[in-house]
Amino acid sequence: MPEHVPHVPPASTEAQTGPDRTSPPDPLDVAGALLALLRDTTTAPRPDAQLEALTLAVAADLPVLLWGEPGIGKTAALTQLAASLELPLTTVIASVHEPSDFSGLPVIGDDPAEQGVPMAPPDWAVRLVRAGRGLLFLDELSTAPPAVQAALLRLVLERRIGTLQLPPGVRIVAATNPRTSAADGWELSPPLANRFVHLQWIHDHDVVVRGLGGTWPRTTLPRLDPDKLPGAVDYARRAVCGLLTARPTLVHRLPSSETRRGGAWPSPRSWETTLRLVAFATAAGASREVLSLLVRGAVGDGPGLELLASLDRLDLPDPEMLLADPGRAVLPERGDLRQAVLDGVVDAVRKRPEKSRWDAAWALLVRAVETGAPDLVVVPASTLAALRQEDWDVPDAIDGLAGVVSVSRRAEHAAARVAVAARAGR
Repeated sequence: MPEHVPHVPPASTEAQTGPDRTSPPDPLDVAGALLALLRDTTTAPRPDAQLEALTLAVAADLPVLLWGEPGIGKTAALTQLAASLELPLTTVIASVHEPSDFSGLPVIGDDPAEQGVPMAPPDWAVRLVRAGRGLLFLDELSTAPPAVQAALLRLVLERRIGTLQLPPGVRIVAATNPRTSAADGWELSPPLANRFVHLQWIHDHDVVVRGLGGTWPRTTLPRLDPDKLPGAVDYARRAVCGLLTARPTLVHRLPSSETRRGGAWPSPRSWETTLRLVAFATAAGASREVLSLLVRGAVGDGPGLELLASLDRLDLPDPEMLLADPGRAVLPERGDLRQAVLDGVVDAVRKRPEKSRWDAAWALLVRAVETGAPDLVVVPASTLAALRQEDWDVPDAIDGLAGVVSVSRRAEHAAARVAVAARAGR
């Protein structure tokens, strides 16, 4: 009879591998952890003119269009802006939508003959209305065909999609590439372009490097001073109306080229936009650089620069006040502003020529020579001299200017002769 051998169970898996062994981590989990670390960035206050201009225009409830080459950071800037302002971001790629997506989709009711056919809005518009606030980002605008651009007109200006009215808390910002950089790009239609504040979006080397290092500039809404609001509105109206009164051809000037029609140009609509921007920038105490970006983005470079010059003149002293007391006159330090003041004084004498006013103007020119660059009085002195009437005695003040004017003219003639000689020698 065979010997009985007791049954021995096989060693357990734990005994074979040891109690401390664990399964290796999932590669995708590790990759996710690395991506989370890369996305872990912060923000810090930093002066940024183009970001401040964008935020001011958003605060003023004006549609903004960011122009920039691909990869420049337009979309990232809008994402960060929405996060900083705590606004839900809704991104719509205009070129992948049909015109009906913006004008409303027809929905047949029970009795179309009696009730008509309502235009139902898309789901993203309904979500914005339910939220009551948000940032609507229209991306790749220059790749939208003309029919889609036409459908966008009512959305951008009236904030309506079909029968749906977007709430006041919704802001609209768009982004586009120049036609040469856009995929199957189109020029913007003039009616659509004239509804936007156009901001050229360029990269700042320091901002990019600092951001890639983990810290991006922080966006905040401008702080408007409640005490400055009435004065800001009055200032903006005086500036815009004063310029358009003096330059009526700037009220409406449609550019001749197709490319420029797709940008900023002056019209009654864009001047109204400019007036609002000047008021907001004034109430917020914005810098000259920010104001320049905004007004040029609304009416174009030429009219915008003329408005900026007009704003400078608003703060200049009244020529009549200077003529009344030339001995105590305070003239601007900046050369261009001082020149404008002296020209204004001479023009005031021309409009009402009197001996006492003519003498006072000469006294002001002497004061300008004593406190600033002498060459600035050459043209005003020559013009003022031509206004002399036969029975007016020459004031003693002219003796102090005669040498300055003479030297300045000799210097101009010498410079002209040098330039002629240089051209002849080439």
